[in-house]
Amino acid sequence: MPRVSGDGASIHYEYDDRGGDGEPVVFLQELGYGRWMWRWQREALAPERDVIAPDTRGTGRSTAGLPPVVSRLPRRLRSSLLSGSAGYSVEGLAADLEAVLSDVGTRRAHLVGVGLGGMVAQQYAIEYSRAESLTLCSTSHGGLDAVAIPDDVRAQLVGESGANERDALRRRLRPAFSERFVNRNPHLLDRIIEWGLEQNADEPAREAQAAAITSFDVSDRLERIRVPTLVIHGTNDRVTPPGNARLLEEAIPDARLELIEDGSHCFFIEEAERTNELLRSFLARRLEA
Repeated sequence: MPRVSGDGASIHYEYDDRGGDGEPVVFLQELGYGRWMWRWQREALAPERDVIAPDTRGTGRSTAGLPPVVSRLPRRLRSSLLSGSAGYSVEGLAADLEAVLSDVGTRRAHLVGVGLGGMVAQQYAIEYSRAESLTLCSTSHGGLDAVAIPDDVRAQLVGESGANERDALRRRLRPAFSERFVNRNPHLLDRIIEWGLEQNADEPAREAQAAAITSFDVSDRLERIRVPTLVIHGTNDRVTPPGNARLLEEAIPDARLELIEDGSHCFFIEEAERTNELLRSFLARRLEA
C-alpha cells in the first residue's frame, strides 16, 4: 500500500486508477471518520475517474504521529495538551495532502471533503497549486463568524470516557444521521459501526483532529480560492448548521450551492444517488472546460 511520511506520521492512501479520464478525484474525511464514509461515491466514480483516498493521520492505516506519552495520559490531561500545540492543525493536514498528491505525481486534482475534510480542501486550495476544483460538503470556513454547532449535539459527539467503544461510536453517529434513516436502516448502521471500529481514529487522534477544527479560520482568505467550487449541504444538518454553506457560497468567488432538502450531516450516505449525480455533473463540466 502506498505511503508517504510527513511531520512524524506515516500517511497511507489508496489510489484506484481504473478511471483515467481527466484529473483524479480525492476524497477527504470528516473528523475521526475512516475511508468507509466515502465508499458510495468512490464506488460510483472509480470506473469513470481515478480516485485517491488518503487516510487522515490517526485514522485507518495512517499513524497518528502523536508523542507516545501523550496517548497514555488520562483523558483530562491529554485533552488539555491536544487542544493546544500538541494537537493537529488544518495547515498540517493540508501538508499531508500535498505529500500524497506529490507522491502520486498528479499535477491537478478535484478535492471532495466533508467537515474537517472540507476545511482541509479549503486550506489546500489557498496554499497549494494542485486543486482543480473543490466540492465542500457539510463544512464551514471556521472562525467566529461560522455558525456554531449546538451544545447538545457537541456533547453527543464527544462521548463519554470509559464507555463501551461500540456504544460510544453509535451515540456519536446519531446526530450525523436523520432519525428516519436510523430507524429504517438498522443493519446498515450496524455495518457502519463495524467499519468505524476498524478504520476510525482512536480517542487521542480524534481529539487531535478536533483541535485542528477549533483553530481553523480562513474566513478572511476565501477570495483566494480561484477554482470552481460546489458547496453541498443538508438543510437538517445538526452537526454543521446549513448557514455555514451560505457563508461559503457568498465568500468563494466561483461557488455554487446545492441544498439537500431534509438532508443530514451525512447526506452523501443517506442520499448517495443524488450526491453522486451532483458530483458527476460538476466534474463533467470541469472536464469540458
